[in-house]
Amino acid sequence: MEDTKTHGESNDQHLAMKGSRSWVFRNVGWLKSFMRIILGIVWLIDGSLKFSSGFVDSFPALIKSQGQPSWLQPWFDFWSSATAANAAPFVYSIGTLELALGTALVLGFMRKIVYLGGMILSLLIWAIPEGFGGPYGPGSTDIGTGVIYSFLFLSLIIINTISGPSKYSLDYLLEQRYSFWNRVAEFG
Repeated sequence: MEDTKTHGESNDQHLAMKGSRSWVFRNVGWLKSFMRIILGIVWLIDGSLKFSSGFVDSFPALIKSQGQPSWLQPWFDFWSSATAANAAPFVYSIGTLELALGTALVLGFMRKIVYLGGMILSLLIWAIPEGFGGPYGPGSTDIGTGVIYSFLFLSLIIINTISGPSKYSLDYLLEQRYSFWNRVAEFG
């Protein structure tokens, strides 16, 4: 009798789990688009902040070379000296890339290229001004945001590969008209 009751309870739990999973599967189309659009808005805000007054002057100081391991010092010395001489091209290039990335994410345009490019840009931001999240020591509690963004882009790649074309994107409209467009828009 105990076995039957336990089996009945686990069957109810299984049905409850199946119901919750089916909601996610039924709504994956707009959920992945929602994630993409929110991430795009974040990048648009971040990119627009690069054009605020005074940011160019403070940019070279953002490169974290103090407290980093000695074997990483040449990396940070290079970027510190390259940006100290003329930070404006770096700041405005990064700001423009972030605005373009944010716009493409919100619109769902060239998603395959944008997701890969966003992952690379996130890792570059993590590796240069965020100093790989370091220096690490007894008081360290944060590894930096760039690496987290890169994993978010990787998650979008995986979700889009598994769930197929995104109906809520400019890419989807272009794919309906131009069959070759799926090569720049879709994974898999």
